[in-house]
This record gives sequence, C-alpha cells and structure tokens, in this order.
Amino acid sequence: MNKILVTGGLGFIGSHTVVELQKEGYEVVIIDNLSNSSIDVLDGITSISGKTPIFEKLDLKDREDVEAFFAKHNDIKGVIHFAASKAVGESVQEPLLYYENNISTLVYILKELKKLPSAAFIFSSSCTVYGQADELPITENAPVKQAESPYGNTKQIGEEIISDTCKVTPNLKAIALRYFNPVGSHETAKIGELPIGVPQNLVPFITQTAIGIREQLSVFGDDYPTPDGTCIRDYIHVVDLAKAHVVALNRLLQNKNKANYETFNLGTGTGSSVLEVVKSFEKVSGKKLNYKIVGRREGDIISAYADTTKANNELGWKTQLTLDDAMRSAWKWEQIVRNS
Repeated sequence: MNKILVTGGLGFIGSHTVVELQKEGYEVVIIDNLSNSSIDVLDGITSISGKTPIFEKLDLKDREDVEAFFAKHNDIKGVIHFAASKAVGESVQEPLLYYENNISTLVYILKELKKLPSAAFIFSSSCTVYGQADELPITENAPVKQAESPYGNTKQIGEEIISDTCKVTPNLKAIALRYFNPVGSHETAKIGELPIGVPQNLVPFITQTAIGIREQLSVFGDDYPTPDGTCIRDYIHVVDLAKAHVVALNRLLQNKNKANYETFNLGTGTGSSVLEVVKSFEKVSGKKLNYKIVGRREGDIISAYADTTKANNELGWKTQLTLDDAMRSAWKWEQIVRNS
C-alpha cells in the first residue's frame, strides 16, 4: 500500500481527495495546521471511508518540523500539496504572508522529496494563471498572464519552482493541476466547504444567504459582454475534482507520464454565468434567493472556462456531476452544518 502525504488535507478540496485516495486503497497521511480548517473534518472523512487517515498537526513554514516529518515517514511515495493561503483580497493586503506561506512551504517539501529514491508530486494550481485568456475555452497552451494578485502570483511562481526542480531532479515527477471553480460537497454531506468568516466564493455565499446568515447576495455587474451580462466561470463539482487527483497520482506512480513535469486543466468545459448558478440553486432548493445587481468588482475577469481535451484524453478523466448536483449537495451540506 503506497503512503501518500496530503498537505492541507482537512480543507475543502483536500478532504474530498483524501476520501477518494482511501477508496483507491492508498494509505494517507494528512498535514494541516488547522488555520483554515477544523479537526472535526477528520471524523467526516473517517465516517465516509471507514478509515482514519494519519494526522499530523504541523506548520509547513517550520523547516525543521518538515524535515522531522519526512524522517519519521520515510516511506512516502507521493505528495498532493493543497496547503496554501487562498483569499485574493487578503493577498493584496498581506503579500508577504502569502509569499511566505505559499512559496517557502513548497520549497521545503521539494527539498525533502529530492532526497527520496523516487517521488510523485501533485500541485494544487489554478486557472488564475491564465488571467483573462485571449481565447476560450482555455487550453494548457494558453499564455500565462501577469498575475492580478499576490495569491495568483504564488501559483505561477509555484509552477515555475516545480518545473525548474524537475529539470534537474530525475527522481521527481510532478503534475500541476489548474483548477477552475470547485463547488458542491460530498453526497453524504459529512464533509464540505467551510469558509471562515464572510465567504469569498459564490456558492457558499448563495447557501449562507438562503439559510439566513447573509442578508443578500451581491451580483457584481450585469453589463459584461456575456449572454445575461454576468461573469462566466467553469464550476466543477469537488468530488469530480478530487477523483482527478487520484488519476493524476496513479499516472505518475505507474510511470505513464510523458514528461517529468506536466500541466492539466480541470474543469467541466462549460461556462456558467452567476445568474445561471443562482437559477440552478433556486431550482434544486425550491427557495427564492435574495440577490441584488451591484457595480462591477475590481479584478474580476469576464469569462473563463476550460478546454478539457488534454485531461480527458491523457488522464482518461472527465467530470460526471452537473451544476445542479453541485448546488443540491452544497445546500444539503449548508443545512446540516447550521443545524448541527
């Protein structure tokens, strides 16, 4: 049984990925510093999968702790690296915090992986690296644009660090997965998205508005050059996204990769507008959502959705779940969280 380290494994995408890894028979070790997650998520993972992953509360910014971890777990075969700060607005206000947390931690992990006979590394990247793409849908060959925020820049720099390291480290194989917009939760509603404070993402803001925590959803702009005037994004169900990590990891461990550093876009290939997401929620929940059109928000791009051809053909992966499925599961999760 291969032992896999999942950093940030109690977070939104991390926890769903741990479930899928355990389903596949991997032994999972989670590192999480609980700065943006809850230890209760471990119970949810165990309840779904019937297995409790090994958990180490550890701050990856502490290099000595990282070295000690790899000395203790010297049989790690692969790492899926989610742990990172991810709020765009906060990154603008606190750039050094983001560079320290997202870059130094990556370097410390890669330094440890270099010491192993072989290692597979999956990096949690983002479609933010493309900015407002010149062509839609967005392929992996689209140019990486100057980042709009320090957060986006950490993803670009992170990819460059991994690529540079792989060039001179034959025993390291890596894949950067560029996510579009993860939404929804596990069908059991035992794990899901748990934003701390005011949600930065559309779907938890919708569900919190519907349940009465937020008074109103602000829709930022209805005068964009799109069919209904609102921004378009590619919303991918988090369970589909989690499964893609397992497929990517298998690719590396089974030596099916075509280079020792590869990139893949993960999305549905279909764009949905903000108002289409609202309508999907209203349909599956039976609730009318209180929302208001307000002015545009600085930094928002007009439209972004993935060309998934490479992921479909090379990884043999494609999404199975719909936007309605995602909204239904997100609403179920919200109701359970608030009533527990």
